[in-house]
Amino acid sequence: MSLRKTKHIGLLVAYVMSIYIFFPDNVYAMHIMEGFLPFNWAAFWWIVMIPFVLAGVRSIKKTVTLYPNLKMLLGMAGAFAFVLSALKIPSVTGSCSHPTGVGLGAILFGPAAMSVLGMIVLIFQALLLAHGGITTLGANTFSMGIVGPFVSYGIYRGLKKLGAPQWLSIFMAATLGNLMTYITTSIQLGLAFPATSGVSASILKFMSIFAFTQIPLAISEGLLTVMVFNILMAYSQKELQVLSAFTGNAISSMKRKQEVKEA
Repeated sequence: MSLRKTKHIGLLVAYVMSIYIFFPDNVYAMHIMEGFLPFNWAAFWWIVMIPFVLAGVRSIKKTVTLYPNLKMLLGMAGAFAFVLSALKIPSVTGSCSHPTGVGLGAILFGPAAMSVLGMIVLIFQALLLAHGGITTLGANTFSMGIVGPFVSYGIYRGLKKLGAPQWLSIFMAATLGNLMTYITTSIQLGLAFPATSGVSASILKFMSIFAFTQIPLAISEGLLTVMVFNILMAYSQKELQVLSAFTGNAISSMKRKQEVKEA
C-alpha cells in the first residue's frame, strides 16, 4: 500500500488504541483465565483448535504467496482484533465484556486465516496483559478465533447472496460473530461447571452474566467494522479487489483463472 493509505490505516488503529487507554483497568478480562478450566476440558479445546489453526496457516501462506502486497492488510486485521479484544468494559453483573474484532479479518481473508490471527492475539494478551491464559488458549481460540470468524463469514456470504447491501452484510456479520463468541464461551463454561439443575441451566446463567453489556458492544463493533470497511474501500481498493469479499471468487479460483489466461 502507498504511504498515504498506510497513514490513514495507522490513524484508525491509533484512534481505537486511544479508546483503550481511557477505559478502566481494574476489571478482569472476559477470556477464560489461566487455570480456570479443568485439565480435561482445557486439553479437549486444545485438540479441537489445532486442525483449524493448521488450515489457517495454509490459507495465510497461500494468500501471501500469491499476493505479497496483502501482508500489510493482513497485519492490520490482526491489530484490529488485538486492540478491540483488549478493551475491558465493566458489566453491571460484576463481570466484564469486550469486543472481538474478528469479523473484519474473517470477511477479508476468510475464517481459517482468522483462527491463526486470533490465536496469536490471544497469546500476546495472555503473556502481556494477563487476559486469558496458555492452558485455556484452546478454549479461547475456539470461541473467538474459530466460531466467531466462521459465523461472521457465513453471515456475510449468506446476506450477499440474498442481495443485501454491503454495509448491512458487514454490520450483521461483525455483530453476530461477536455474540456467537460469547455464546460459545458460555457453553464452554457451562460444560466445565454444570449447575446442580443441569448443564443447560449453567449455560444460561453464564450467558445472562454478559448479556447486559455484550449486546450493545456487539452492535457497536458492527458499526465500527462498517466504518473501517468504508475507509479501506476508499484507500485500499487495489488490495480489496483481489480478496474474495469483494470479487466473489476465492483466491485459489482467481489463481486458476490467471493460469488459464497465461496459457
